[in-house]
Amino acid sequence: MTKQDVFDGLKEVIAVVRPNTDLTNVNFDTPLVTGLGIDSLTMMLMSLAVEEKFGIRFPADTPAPKTVGEICETVIAAR
Repeated sequence: MTKQDVFDGLKEVIAVVRPNTDLTNVNFDTPLVTGLGIDSLTMMLMSLAVEEKFGIRFPADTPAPKTVGEICETVIAAR
């Protein structure tokens, strides 16, 4: 699975947990908080959805990602 595959799947997850988010300008460097407006509750929901979509578990000792690209890298590392 490539980083682009994870990115495409992640955009699908974002569309579900933040349905009114404009995803046209989202890229690997997009900040989760200031770029997508993701708060702590949404981050938890998104984490659960990403784990389910990609069949992974985020390691407990992983720092919270700050960008879309960091989530993609974390998913790839967990596979």
